[in-house]
Amino acid sequence: MTRLTDAISSWPAVVQCTFWILISGTLMVVQLGIVRMIANDINVFEIVFFRALFSCLFIAPLIMSNPTVLLRPNRPVIMGFCGMLAFAASVFFYFAAKYMPIADITAIHFSRPIFAAILAAIVLKEAIKGARAVAILGGFIGAAIIIRPGMVEFNIGIFFVLGVVCVQTWNPINRRLLSQSEHPDTVAVWTQLIVLPLAMIPAFFFWTTPTLELLGWMAAIGLLEMLNQRVLARAYVQGETVVVLALHYTRLPLAAIVGYLMFGEVAEIWIWVGGAVIACAALYLAHHERLSERKKSS
Repeated sequence: MTRLTDAISSWPAVVQCTFWILISGTLMVVQLGIVRMIANDINVFEIVFFRALFSCLFIAPLIMSNPTVLLRPNRPVIMGFCGMLAFAASVFFYFAAKYMPIADITAIHFSRPIFAAILAAIVLKEAIKGARAVAILGGFIGAAIIIRPGMVEFNIGIFFVLGVVCVQTWNPINRRLLSQSEHPDTVAVWTQLIVLPLAMIPAFFFWTTPTLELLGWMAAIGLLEMLNQRVLARAYVQGETVVVLALHYTRLPLAAIVGYLMFGEVAEIWIWVGGAVIACAALYLAHHERLSERKKSS
């Protein structure tokens, strides 16, 4: 991967960011596809545990090549918090994948910036008005179009996706802070080192001895996750949070393609409409917040 990153480093920052986000999105939706395929045969907590275990095994040569940098984070508290959030998000994501099509999960997940605006208003005691109110309303309308309460059969996976959204609200901020002080691979290494013991405890209580085939699939998930963490960390180094946010919306067509190829799932038109509404609301909010920050700094 070193040669690849050296070659890509000569590209403009926004091109590098776009490239890494597209790779990250592909790795993530394929990972969810595999989880959806095996989640009825083995518990989600065990999948998360083996994912972290295999990720650590795959990343061990990288650690040994540069232990001084990779094993000594400059911001251990933020790193630990980021790892705990990653564990919780993984559990929610995988439970969602067990019950819902991948494109549906991806579209609802777009509402994360909307929840972040609500959380910021609560924590900072800021009034929800103007652009924030419009964006939040648009986000809820988009989510309602996708979920269509009372019009389609209820799916418990919706709660798990919303759980992911709530948990991951802080992670873009954490990752952006870590990108300023840590090597990108340090973030990838420590995420897995923190997730491993956290996943080990619930996995013990839900243990099912996996077959060789299941081990193979979970090893693939571990490899995909390890690569995704390294790729995503590089995206945050090269792009501002608002740019990374905008590029994340490329995951919907990627999820639709993977869902179709792996399970023959065809995303309904309402998924695209709702996803587009949420994306527009989130991008409008991000643009407004960026302009506000510029006015304050000028």
